[in-house]
Amino acid sequence: MKKLLLAISAFFTFMGSHAHEGMWMLPDLKEQNAAAMYELGLLIPVDSVYNPNGISIKDAVVHFGGGCTGEIISSEGLVLTNHHCGYSYIQQHSSVEHDYLTDGFWAMNRQQELPCKGLTVTFIDKILDVTPYVQDCLKKDEDPEGINYLSPKYLETVAKRFAEENKIEQTPSTTLELKAFYGGNKYYLFVKTVYKDIRMVGAPPSSIGKFGADTDNWMWPRQTGDFSIFRIYADKDGKSAEYSQDNVPLKVKKHFTLNISGVKEGDFTVTMGFPGRNWRYMISDEVEERMQTTNFARDTIRGIRQAAMMEEMQKDPAVRIQYASKYASSANYWKNAIGMNEGLLRLKVLDTKKEQQEKLLAYGRAHNDNSYQQAFDQIRDIVAKRRDATYHQQILLEALSTGTEFSKVPSVSALLEALKKKDQTAIETEKEALKKAAENYFNKDYSPAVDRKVSKEMLKVYAALIPQGKRISIFNAIENQFKGNTAAFVDACFNNSIFGSKENFDKFINKPGINKLEKDLMVQYSLSVAEGLKQTANEMKEMDKSYSAAHKTWVKGMMELRKSEGLAIYPDANSTLRLTYGQVLPYEPADGIVYNYYTTLKGVMQKEDPNNWEFVVPAKLKELYEKKDFGRYAMKNGEMPVCFITNTDNTGGNSGSPVFNGKGELIGTAFDRNYEGLTGDIAFRPSSQRAAVVDIRYTLFIIDKFAGASHLIKEMTIKE
Repeated sequence: MKKLLLAISAFFTFMGSHAHEGMWMLPDLKEQNAAAMYELGLLIPVDSVYNPNGISIKDAVVHFGGGCTGEIISSEGLVLTNHHCGYSYIQQHSSVEHDYLTDGFWAMNRQQELPCKGLTVTFIDKILDVTPYVQDCLKKDEDPEGINYLSPKYLETVAKRFAEENKIEQTPSTTLELKAFYGGNKYYLFVKTVYKDIRMVGAPPSSIGKFGADTDNWMWPRQTGDFSIFRIYADKDGKSAEYSQDNVPLKVKKHFTLNISGVKEGDFTVTMGFPGRNWRYMISDEVEERMQTTNFARDTIRGIRQAAMMEEMQKDPAVRIQYASKYASSANYWKNAIGMNEGLLRLKVLDTKKEQQEKLLAYGRAHNDNSYQQAFDQIRDIVAKRRDATYHQQILLEALSTGTEFSKVPSVSALLEALKKKDQTAIETEKEALKKAAENYFNKDYSPAVDRKVSKEMLKVYAALIPQGKRISIFNAIENQFKGNTAAFVDACFNNSIFGSKENFDKFINKPGINKLEKDLMVQYSLSVAEGLKQTANEMKEMDKSYSAAHKTWVKGMMELRKSEGLAIYPDANSTLRLTYGQVLPYEPADGIVYNYYTTLKGVMQKEDPNNWEFVVPAKLKELYEKKDFGRYAMKNGEMPVCFITNTDNTGGNSGSPVFNGKGELIGTAFDRNYEGLTGDIAFRPSSQRAAVVDIRYTLFIIDKFAGASHLIKEMTIKE
């Protein structure tokens, strides 16, 4: 292990021209990336990007809600992120009377800023390489199952132990996160501060923030203003606090300067954010598994689910608002799965993976090291054995767990137990608890009518994809009681179950009975889905344990091989803070086709289709375009820029990430990747992979000229 770590350290000195690929750890920048970054165009000290002992750009980058990234753009806690990152909160505040999804929202003063229940913004205070400490703990602590090295629960105890021993200051808002990297060959501890009073400040209408919607999603060229603005509030002492009217905007220690001088081809860019997951160290068998299970399930099932949802959404404005966020969440990685599978075949990624693995196996043989061959053989064997369970699990997740909302009905086990014991006190207690759970279930964003329609499609597709005899247990009841008719089963659920409607529940709770609960079809269905997921997980449990050990060895080998070839070494993404850098560049998606590196408002007008909700253009935006009223945000040629692309290494979780120039000034907000680059989660292709960015000039133009929210502009530090 010491030899491996020394090899990693030595390698950091000669990364060179391969640096466009990679999601780099901030503590390693000075050693491994500084030279390449300066060569490409970094004009500030690396310490200004990340400084473990002082304030740096890192301190203006936040984890937004746990799944996206945001950046601080004013001294009073303004957070800029994507429209699609803030979408569920925009939706939560929307109603038919106040349709912020359609019309947009702008708080014209602090009192109008809307609190967002459940939303958090997280700062990273410290990033510590604690590999030696964790390795010592692993040697000392009992580990009967041999899984401590990757166990979140175990690593949480180690993090607390390290913090106590090293006297790391902690407050009620401090969170410690210790994660494994390189398959468990290295460990970093993240010390974080979480703020819980976050308020919505501004969002353009979906016709701007979501322009192009599903058709343009993951595509280039794009012309979308995919941004929204929130504000962090704290108590009067600047400490994190739950929502209170007495809270005040957070006085941050660092915020970005916004540069509106524009970008040109070849410009150096840096992106910092929280990329979610990628799998660069897969072998070819794992890539095939991904294509045939996860991607297949998403492609096949989500398309059917979305069609059913959209049909109901287009009939009723209230349903459209109710299901807007659910639909968008489903559609995003539906198209990703389609594009990834197409790209993996088109770019022959399986062949590339086979070449890479053969190189490592040959490298092992040349060094008389059989461990890589053993790990490879073990991974292949595990992938083959778990294939059926993985396939079933993915179909079950997509069709029945996520696809049918009534799979999540509240648990009735406690009330049932109380009824059987005839314990009147317990019965009353559990009735009240179930009433509260039912209130959450029958929430403002749930429609039994939509769930009924979608669920009929979902059970039908599950039955088509999983052969009889392998389906979850509820299908025995469907076969016996409904002669295999899944639609009739769904109708019976909604007609008769206590959770089929709010009226059904109210009638039951006034006079609960054992027989009613034991025979309730929705309750039986929910239990069956949960049991099915548990069963598939159990089938893979031992295999996953063996896989993790083999994968750790395989990644170690890939690191050593890449080091010997002078290629980049970096850990897979795991929702921790990373940095990637590159240049603003066009690309060629196919022979004879060249995509420019930027788009303009002219493209919005060219795509306008008033009969297609994806391409409606607001009247005010058309007026500004026709008058060329772009203010100081126009390009030198008089056009209004909208988006640009850069060849940085992004993935999911980078949504909302700040994109800054060589001077550390904000020039845009990352929001997507291009269709041709969707294979990047598995294999990075610098010639075809691009990250799409909302030009900061378009963001400010919409805030200032379209929304008239000039008070927000005055808060920001803007450089012409």
